[in-house]
Amino acid sequence: MPLELPAPTDRLRFRNYEVGDLDAVIEMFSDDEAKRWYPTTSQPKQAEQWIQWNLQNYQEHGVGLWVIEDLATSEFVGDCGITYQTVLDDQIPEIGYHLTKAKRGEGYAGEAARQCKDFAFQTLDAARVCSIVDPLNESSRRVAGALHTSHRRFINNRGNERDLFWTDRLPL
Repeated sequence: MPLELPAPTDRLRFRNYEVGDLDAVIEMFSDDEAKRWYPTTSQPKQAEQWIQWNLQNYQEHGVGLWVIEDLATSEFVGDCGITYQTVLDDQIPEIGYHLTKAKRGEGYAGEAARQCKDFAFQTLDAARVCSIVDPLNESSRRVAGALHTSHRRFINNRGNERDLFWTDRLPL
């Protein structure tokens, strides 16, 4: 299980994924915009693999993508969290975020991602955190650009061009 969870924000709380979140994951990845970036994750088998991947990350790394819920209603808003990604032959904690269609454009991704960045620096003692974004994903690029202090393009280990946004820990 995770070391701990990021603290709630003004509007959101974090929790671990559970097997019972399958329908919410399918819905999160079912609209045309989500399918553009994750074309198969709306299928039950792939959605189940998404949950299992996060459960495995919790066990192996103490972090993963966490469900984000509306603090007032407990409604599933999406997920946000930290996974370790290979960037230019280095393992770096990456902040990822995905929202249901109904919750996009309301600032939830940025709010949750900021809390995860603080968590990475304070709790994980990370020296650097990043977000990796498809250059065509404008909404995700806006969130990552507002979250991080640096940016460059790179070719990932699958041979795809990606935008790498990152922030280094400031010296004490």
